[in-house]
Amino acid sequence: MRKLVYYVGTTLDGYIAGPGGEFDFFPLSDQMTASMNERYPETVPTHIRPLVGMGNPPNRVFDTVLMGRGSYEPARSVGVSSPYAHLRQYVVSTTLPDIDDPAVNLVRTDPVTKIKELKAQEGQDIWLCGGGILAGELLPEIDELIIKRYPVIVGAGIPMIAGTFEPILFTPTASEVFDNGASVTWLKRNS
Repeated sequence: MRKLVYYVGTTLDGYIAGPGGEFDFFPLSDQMTASMNERYPETVPTHIRPLVGMGNPPNRVFDTVLMGRGSYEPARSVGVSSPYAHLRQYVVSTTLPDIDDPAVNLVRTDPVTKIKELKAQEGQDIWLCGGGILAGELLPEIDELIIKRYPVIVGAGIPMIAGTFEPILFTPTASEVFDNGASVTWLKRNS
């Protein structure tokens, strides 16, 4: 069965973006970018690939992306309606008007049922791109976490997971530290 993997960057105090959706405060590193792009090339938006000299590598881990409106809007705001054309794309939103791109599927209700459907299908894993509210709704279905933790505190913003109090134990399986002080930790949900 396919897994739902939440692959996300966060601050030390647990925010994936600032109060206005800002994310330009994360300290970047060529070393980290190269390593993560090598492992997960499918997480680089299609329209960004030529700008970073990536070409069109095969998907290694994911063949489907699920994102909330806040994760979809940055591409949409620059006229890109299909940011991950190399993946099956689903946007979960109750407020987004119709999407005029047949490559992007709009999920208006019950993302848990949609994820269960997708997990039952054949294919590679499903990437939960964000955001925090969607991650909170899907927490019972998240199988793995890949957390890029940056050495910055912002004090307020969009939390990594926004939801109800529901402790769920994950076990770290690997960790790596990069030259910008950021670390990546891979975790699997305990059975």
